[in-house]
Amino acid sequence: MVLPIVQYGHPVLRKKGAAISLVTPEIKQLIVDMFETMVENHGVGLAAQQVGQALQLTVIDVRESERPSTLELNGQPATVADFMPLTLINPETTPLGPREAGPEGCLSFPEIYADILRPEKIKVRALNTEGETIEFVCGGLLARAVQHETDHLHGILFIDRMDRKTKEDLRDDLDALQKATKAQLKGK
Repeated sequence: MVLPIVQYGHPVLRKKGAAISLVTPEIKQLIVDMFETMVENHGVGLAAQQVGQALQLTVIDVRESERPSTLELNGQPATVADFMPLTLINPETTPLGPREAGPEGCLSFPEIYADILRPEKIKVRALNTEGETIEFVCGGLLARAVQHETDHLHGILFIDRMDRKTKEDLRDDLDALQKATKAQLKGK
């Protein structure tokens, strides 16, 4: 089922997600729904907070993007497409390289984009859909998507990572989006 995506101004986007200790049938259904929602909205990643659930859960699929990604499993290069779609539960990331600027958008911020500084390469440890520990190293768009979505799980938004000038340039759009979201929430 395609779920509604909450937008900037909704308080759940600022909530740190609860850790998931057991992958229940309800969590598995949420994962299915999140993938459907992400695909329907042409995203490469979606965090549980973006569908109103403050949980440590994100889904990612970078196969449709033309932006390059790298992946290493057990120290060996691996094919990114073979690893997708990707579910990360309780993810932890470790930076492995220098930060680089790269373009980002967010389904909770329609039509708002900016270059964000993030480590180009990271190590990731998380649980998968079966509750098994997975570890990998990734770079490029996959690393950027994992970091963007992991930030969501801690209540951090990509606007928090923007430089001051970029955020000021987008101030009118951000204020309008936040105002519209708050008005919608009051109307419920």
